[in-house]
Amino acid sequence: MSQYQTLDIHRSGSTATVWMNRPELHNALNETLIAELTAAFKALQLDDSVRVIVLAGHGKSFSAGADLDWMRRAAGYSEAENLADAQRLAAMLKAIYRSQKPVIARIHGPAIAGGTGLATVCDIAIATDAARFGLTEVRLGLIPATIGPYVADAIGWRQARRYFLSAERIDAATAARIGLVHEVVAADMLDQRIADIASELAKGAPRALGAAKDLLAELHEGSPWDDDLLADTASRIASTRSGQEAREGLAAFFDKRPPAWQQEQ
Repeated sequence: MSQYQTLDIHRSGSTATVWMNRPELHNALNETLIAELTAAFKALQLDDSVRVIVLAGHGKSFSAGADLDWMRRAAGYSEAENLADAQRLAAMLKAIYRSQKPVIARIHGPAIAGGTGLATVCDIAIATDAARFGLTEVRLGLIPATIGPYVADAIGWRQARRYFLSAERIDAATAARIGLVHEVVAADMLDQRIADIASELAKGAPRALGAAKDLLAELHEGSPWDDDLLADTASRIASTRSGQEAREGLAAFFDKRPPAWQQEQ
């Protein structure tokens, strides 16, 4: 029996798919789902046999955002209780975003509010035509606060100004245009496309993939005019070149063979 109440984790080769498993409630976020997503992503970081993680949702929706019962309870919390609750949500989003293993979002239906946030904490987001997004918080007297940094990073500040305030629904084509998702594919091609991307990701050296994500974090606010940043990038490549993965990768290239981490697949 699964150790999780709200998740269903499947393995296929080196890919682990984390299925949110509250289909009757459209995978709405509550305390349990938030805690279990945090725990699952932390556990997967420690499993060397996992190279790629897919985040998906059982049922008709990817995630419809916050569970209504959870929201109703939160309305009666004290400010301190609300802060602790929000910090747990923030920790879950951070655990996914900072995963050292690439994460793909599989979005086949509605991904509203917190569901939109979940899409943006993943490294790659693939959606079907039926996917729908929306930052609907202001219509409930709320704001998209914990998901805000990730959504704004994905779509840019100009688009964020519009959709944080208007709470308009965003269809799949618009989501692709503004950078919320990377690709839109036919429903019957979704799993194959994700498998293809996962296969490409798994060709990368495990530590190099994590280091590339760390590099992206440094580059995010950087500039080619920042000499400290340029020095840091030189230091990073020098350190990487002297590592075991680089030695194996270069040797495999010159020997015209797959590197060890690909042979293990």
